[in-house]
Amino acid sequence: MSIRAACAEVKRLHRHLPLVVGGLFASSVYVGGELVGVGIASLPKARMSCDGFTVEITRIATSGQRNACSKLYGALLRASSAVGYRRAITFTRLDEPGASLRAAGFADDGITHDQSWSRPSRVRAEHKSQVRRWSKTLGGGKV
Repeated sequence: MSIRAACAEVKRLHRHLPLVVGGLFASSVYVGGELVGVGIASLPKARMSCDGFTVEITRIATSGQRNACSKLYGALLRASSAVGYRRAITFTRLDEPGASLRAAGFADDGITHDQSWSRPSRVRAEHKSQVRRWSKTLGGGKV
């Protein structure tokens, strides 16, 4: 699936974050010929995670179909490993349980610091947030 097509589906399916900017590659899951979910992998947003070996799964959006999230995580992780990434990261809201992430082998890295996205070099509206960070080592290698 193209990034453009995946972004359009995220806009339609995602509960609270419809906008996705860019991506490296995307995957989709179908049931009975019907598109029930998409996932997008990107370069990490955090500068310190941009090491050339880390991919960030920036969005998973489904219609609620059973196991669709786990299938998308699995597909994106296999694709990431196949092109040489050694680690995958993703983030969830604090009220999301992360069952699909655990099923896909992600480890809970804990809660991020309560910080703003605004920086002196790129001022943004002041909005602080905390999220849960998840990570997974790919391809059996060490990061």
